[in-house]
Amino acid sequence: MQIGAGFDIISRMTNEFIRIAASVPRVKPGDVRSNADAVASMMDDAAAQGASLIVFPELALTGYTCADLFFHSPLLDEAESSLAALVKRSASHPATAFVVGLPVRAAGLLFNCAAVVSSGSIRGVVPKTYLPGSREFYEPRWFASAFDAPDLDSVTLAGFDVPFGRGLVFEDSTRSLSLGIEICEDMWAPEPPSAKLALGGANVIANPSASNELVGKTSYRRSLVLGQSARCHAAYVYAGAGVGESTTDAVFGGHAMIAENGSILAEGERFSRDGRTVFADFDPGFLAFERVQGTAWRAAAREAGQARRVSLCFDALPASGAIARPKDPHPFVPSDGAGRDARCEEILSIQATGLATRLDAIRCRDAVVGLSGGLDSALALLVAVEAFDRLGLDRKGVHVLTMPGFGTTGRTKGNAELLAEGLGLAIETIPIADAVRAHFSDIGHDEANRDITYENAQARMRTLVLMDRANQTNGIVVGTGDLSELALGWCTYNGDQMSMYGVNAGVPKTLVRHVVKWYAERRAGAESPAGRALLDILATPVSPELLPANADGTIAQETEDKVGPYELHDFFLYNFLRRGAPKEKILRLALAAFDGVYSMETVSKWLDIFFRRFFTQQFKRSAMPDGPKIGSVGLSPRGDWRMPSDASRSAFSSPCRP
Repeated sequence: MQIGAGFDIISRMTNEFIRIAASVPRVKPGDVRSNADAVASMMDDAAAQGASLIVFPELALTGYTCADLFFHSPLLDEAESSLAALVKRSASHPATAFVVGLPVRAAGLLFNCAAVVSSGSIRGVVPKTYLPGSREFYEPRWFASAFDAPDLDSVTLAGFDVPFGRGLVFEDSTRSLSLGIEICEDMWAPEPPSAKLALGGANVIANPSASNELVGKTSYRRSLVLGQSARCHAAYVYAGAGVGESTTDAVFGGHAMIAENGSILAEGERFSRDGRTVFADFDPGFLAFERVQGTAWRAAAREAGQARRVSLCFDALPASGAIARPKDPHPFVPSDGAGRDARCEEILSIQATGLATRLDAIRCRDAVVGLSGGLDSALALLVAVEAFDRLGLDRKGVHVLTMPGFGTTGRTKGNAELLAEGLGLAIETIPIADAVRAHFSDIGHDEANRDITYENAQARMRTLVLMDRANQTNGIVVGTGDLSELALGWCTYNGDQMSMYGVNAGVPKTLVRHVVKWYAERRAGAESPAGRALLDILATPVSPELLPANADGTIAQETEDKVGPYELHDFFLYNFLRRGAPKEKILRLALAAFDGVYSMETVSKWLDIFFRRFFTQQFKRSAMPDGPKIGSVGLSPRGDWRMPSDASRSAFSSPCRP
């Protein structure tokens, strides 16, 4: 990964992100000096690029494949003296720690260990716990397990008397980086040491490893790293032995990975004949957020016991410029086509199953959908049709109403009609303009005054029509509002905010677009009437169409001109609710993700508006109808999000600047 690419902005927040690295040098079995030189060079380079932690492979100083040479003192002596030289060299990198593997003699035994070094000192030594001794692995022939020396809590190594044991947690002075170590096979065990280390406070797990390459093993190894990082709510740094190890009976590919809470942040190329380092910036604030809200985590922590804490002895972590982690501007939307298609199909299935279950439970055979010709109502109609098909009900039970008002354009009305007909449904047109004018007369509102009353009266009139039609058919009103609109409160209270089941309430706007596109292309067919209608709906500006159209009949009122780009708001929503990010961090992440798309002034403006609307509009979410949770972010007051409707937003109200 190239450091410095992308938007370069220095964070004002101390230790907002921490750079970590997995380095795989090319080693020569038994050539300790050459191996130490390779480690030293990569240590210098990674430290220069802002890495606070650098992890090298298992037994990197000697080579993992030395076999019976491990019995001989010249190899062990040279490993210890080379470590001493590396320790001295580390003094020139006072804000960086590194983890390197070597054999260590203690209490008449030989251990496969990882030494933690920083600021010119060895901070501790962690022995391997689980030693593989089958198939191509023979480690019990040479090494003792950590289990073999339960009372050994310190060793003398390279002139330092240092803590020794498998339960060590190494911390920087701010406690932003807390390091635990397990070695290779430890991760593959039924109860990996990393679980207790994480419960003891470690938010980074380092794994110096020497896992050989076999067909299919890479994906399994990756799944273990991902799974352990997720269970531990931790960053996981995996550095595997690479090319240069003996190929007598196995090949080592140098697999390097950095994961965070179940997601890969960086992964290196395997089988490189040169040394390689991968970097990533992990987010300690996010990991702390995950842990503090986890009830299972709190329960497990009570049983974990106390970790032995060791200082890393560097007082500050290096500030990084460009963020070295994936910069996804659309976190709700999978980036690859196959994954996106699978996500869209699953979303529709969840929505349709939720609606079908509700219809079946209340013995209802009719549903009413208000179809505007916009994205959200189109998706709600697709969900209703899918639910009826799954229940084996006649689609005639889906009652489609279009209710043109003062701002309805021919384009949206035509698309509503084409979509309904393409799905084999009748559509009923009930104009609301006259009814709204009568209402204006009743309350003494001047129609020329196109204020919030003018707009909301139309939304509430449509809801009144839908509710009464549902009563007539003994059906339920299917809600159309999506997750993004709920977050912003971009809905009329007791208007489009209300329904009897809100099928879109868990789907953010950026994902609504993809589900509709997927249905048009994969389910309906792009050239079918329904497909053509859906694709034109996707090309239509998002609008509530509550203000009169332009003179040429085009939409005059575009939602994103008023509330801002939905892709920004969905990015804000994800990072605020899913990752617990404060406002300034969200700004920095957005500037990196949307570099070249939006200016700092634009992002700051809409971020301020996001927080203002999110806090002031909670009362609408407190009264939202039932609806299925779709992803990891939800706003139901009965589920994910409980917030006072009159909560203060003082901590989020000041304009933020990086």
